[in-house]
Amino acid sequence: MSALEWALLAAIVGLAALVLVAISLGARALRRIGTVAGTPPADDPAFVAEKDRQEQSLAALRTAANEASSSVDTAKSAAASARADAAAAKAEASAARAEAQRVLDAARAEADTVLERAHRQAEADAEQVRAAARRSGEREISLLASTTREQAAEVERRAQRMDERERLHTEEVERLAERERRLTASAAELAARKAALVAREAALAEAEEQRKKELERIAGLTAETARAELVEAIEGQAKREAAILVRDIESDARNTAEQRARHIVVDAIQRVASEQTAESVVSVLHLPGDEMKGRIIGREGRNIRAFESVTGVNLIIDDTPEAVLLSCFDPVRREIGRLTLEKLVLDGRIHPHRIEEVFETAKHEVERLCQRAAEDALVEVGITEIHPEMVSLLGRLRYRTSYGQNVLKHLVETAHIAGIMAAELRLDAPMIKRCAFLHDIGKALTHEVEGSHALIGADLARKYGEVEEVVHAIEAHHNEVQPQTIEAVLTQASDACSGGRPGARRESLEAYVKRLERIEEIAAGKSGVEKVFAMQAGREIRVMVKPDDVDEIGAAVLARDVAKQIEEELTYPGQIRVTVVRESRVTEIAR
Repeated sequence: MSALEWALLAAIVGLAALVLVAISLGARALRRIGTVAGTPPADDPAFVAEKDRQEQSLAALRTAANEASSSVDTAKSAAASARADAAAAKAEASAARAEAQRVLDAARAEADTVLERAHRQAEADAEQVRAAARRSGEREISLLASTTREQAAEVERRAQRMDERERLHTEEVERLAERERRLTASAAELAARKAALVAREAALAEAEEQRKKELERIAGLTAETARAELVEAIEGQAKREAAILVRDIESDARNTAEQRARHIVVDAIQRVASEQTAESVVSVLHLPGDEMKGRIIGREGRNIRAFESVTGVNLIIDDTPEAVLLSCFDPVRREIGRLTLEKLVLDGRIHPHRIEEVFETAKHEVERLCQRAAEDALVEVGITEIHPEMVSLLGRLRYRTSYGQNVLKHLVETAHIAGIMAAELRLDAPMIKRCAFLHDIGKALTHEVEGSHALIGADLARKYGEVEEVVHAIEAHHNEVQPQTIEAVLTQASDACSGGRPGARRESLEAYVKRLERIEEIAAGKSGVEKVFAMQAGREIRVMVKPDDVDEIGAAVLARDVAKQIEEELTYPGQIRVTVVRESRVTEIAR
């Protein structure tokens, strides 16, 4: 029996006990009532009260008995329902046990299936592992076999080399032995020749003595008389040689001027020769970190495109740690681009509008540096009075090169050489130094004005009030005009000394720069072109056109015409890409 059934049974027993107790109490009360019924009178209040109380107790007992009976009935019904629930629970337990047995049997079958599948998979994996191990072993065996073969071949090659060295050593030993034998034979032969020479010298001395005696006998003269006649003959010969010597001295005197001039030139070059830096076409800017490269490139490359469009300098960003490269054949433009990027990196704000602002600032700074370089060069040369526009043009030559030689340094060096030669020749040294210092000023405008830099420089000098001697020296230093003055001749000489000394110039760089300049000139000569930039060492030319003058079709025609003219006029390795950029900008101010 279950715990519930035991509890119901206990409750029924308790209720039955209560009913029996109540019945016994009721019977005792009835007996008491029967005992005292005849004694007190019926109208006695105490009796009446006691009787009422006993009747109430009896009624209460009857009520309790009825309640106990109903409780017993309820308990019996509860016990019956409990027995029914117990029977249902037993049935459910039997069904649960059957279901559990079925699930257990299914689980055992599934476990057997899984175990069998696991066994098969383990056997397959083991087979794969064995096959892989077999293949790996075969590879190792083949590798060891090839390594063994290579080592055997290497040992054989070394043995061959050792045999070859031994053979060469044996041959060398034989050659040395043969040489030693020849040297021994030569030494014996030399000793024999020496003995023969000694004997011959003795015979010659004896023959000379006999010849002298025979001459004295034939001529009838003593040795003193023959000596006097010999002295007289030698004196005549000496006079003739003296005349020849005088003629040679006069000839040397005529050549002294040329030798002295050479000495002056050499001395001038030795006194003023300085280092000439060959300008490169690439500058390196170091960055505080590699994350700055992403900010320089910008979203979808807009910052780098704006930088190259504004400055005309090609920005190369590769895997070089914490550095970027700036490439441009024009050194002034490259320096402006370098300063622009350096200021942008220090500031941290990099966007197209900021790039344009910083570019203007860097451009003014480079112009100030050029002005300062020109003033320093003038102070070094000793020229004080010169037109301010000439000073600005001279400053631009700080970044100009000729065959790899810095033009501004070349002018300073040429002026010093000319001044030294003028001082040696007792000429007007300040005037000649001025002519030499200004002779290449036309190179500051060769990108903007057509013609020879000598003629351009002469026009500039004439325009800004230089004297005619200076103008003539400038225009004649490359023989476009025949030199007519000593200043022009000395300017030519000093220019040749400065440019022709070893290590001063490199022709390849100048030819490269001229090719890039010609590429830009071809594109700039087309109608509607605003700016032209040769980039990537001349492999790309970027042409900025005016959008109002050139439409989309005209831009395509312009690119094709420029590419065709470059193909016809220039010789270059590889290919040159021509890019025409047509950009429209609209600006409005909100007030």
